[in-house]
Amino acid sequence: MSTTDTLDWAKGDGLLPAVVQDADTLRVLMLGYMNAEALQVTRSTGHVTFFSRSKQRLWTKGESSGHFLDLVDVQIDCDADTLLVLARPHGDTCHLQRPSCFAAAPGVQAPASGGIAFLAELDTLIAQRHAQQPAGSYTTRLFEGGIRRIAQKVGEEGVETALAAVAQEDADLLGESADLLYHLTVLLRARGLSLADAVAVLQQRHDPR
Repeated sequence: MSTTDTLDWAKGDGLLPAVVQDADTLRVLMLGYMNAEALQVTRSTGHVTFFSRSKQRLWTKGESSGHFLDLVDVQIDCDADTLLVLARPHGDTCHLQRPSCFAAAPGVQAPASGGIAFLAELDTLIAQRHAQQPAGSYTTRLFEGGIRRIAQKVGEEGVETALAAVAQEDADLLGESADLLYHLTVLLRARGLSLADAVAVLQQRHDPR
């Protein structure tokens, strides 16, 4: 992460533009402004915080909606006068209930043949379901059932995946694997974690040698 001392605060009269990017999909989510205090609060709390020019005070994204941006990293540009904030969103970033304030902002998409990038989209969608609890959603029913019920479903799907691997066709194994990944993602979210957190553990364990 950048250090406050290296930033050119004077150029913007104490404010620097902060571009927020989804750490998993790389989609640009929004643009805000930070002063030195907002950057310090962002780092200390882990929730992306800006200086609101209209309200003339610090403003944490999600303080009213619950759609916080969890900080992953802060980087600075070559002139030290712009911030790139990598974050993981909890729900929609835009007040128009869109993932990004830029309606058509591109992100990492799964290729036509399939790809693991879609897991980031699934993780984000499940986080939205957890925050909003929409009626009629199967994911909402799982969250309402509690940790034990979700854990039971993960166990059931794990057994079914194992059985499919030894006794069924490839299509059956893939279907059960998809069910297992989905329910595991729900279980992690119910514990306040994310699929990205589990991936981070894999990355820490990875030895390319």
